[in-house]
Amino acid sequence: MSNEFQPNKEPTIGAAFLTQKCRLEDRVLRYEIWDTDGQERFHSLAPMYYRNAQAAVVVYDITKGSSLEKAKSWVKELQRQANPNIVIALAGNKLDLVQPSPLSPAPTSSSESEDEADDVTATPGETPIGNGGEPESLRQVPREEAQAYATEAGLLFFETSAKTGEGIHDVFTEIAKKIPIEHILASTRGGVGRPGATGGRAGGAQEGAVNLDANAPKGNDACNC
Repeated sequence: MSNEFQPNKEPTIGAAFLTQKCRLEDRVLRYEIWDTDGQERFHSLAPMYYRNAQAAVVVYDITKGSSLEKAKSWVKELQRQANPNIVIALAGNKLDLVQPSPLSPAPTSSSESEDEADDVTATPGETPIGNGGEPESLRQVPREEAQAYATEAGLLFFETSAKTGEGIHDVFTEIAKKIPIEHILASTRGGVGRPGATGGRAGGAQEGAVNLDANAPKGNDACNC
């Protein structure tokens, strides 16, 4: 949201509210985003945030295989309980951890044994780099596997890095292309004055806006998205 990364950012507790603008052709969309906590103890609170959402981004960790399975359970829940026309995007985060390092260390001496294992001399906690400088040993979720699942489930799919910002803009842009904006605006205009209609909701949609949940209370915290 702010084009910055804080490595020691505290995790979201409950939910955090933030906004983001996205330009699509001649229109500027304003996303109202609720970042919900993924912990099980807060799971029961999630429906109040996604119930009337026009879109959802389900994020998993490409360096942790179990996180994709958890993401699949969230997708099933959204497809079962959320807006029937909700646009769901699946995002594999931490792409920066499996990409080549911009700087590769040069050999210190030609007399060193080529057979010496990298992990023997590596700094504790450092992951050995394979051929081409890519630490693929960190990747636990193959891109092809996640892409195949997303295609089967009818989801948008991205691999992103919250640290470098790679792929983040694409997530917002592609979601904007899929949301039926004209239909939403037409429903809003046609529902003015009718109880229960879209236009009668508190904080009705603005022209060209994407309102993910106008009825939920606004928070003050931000998050690392």
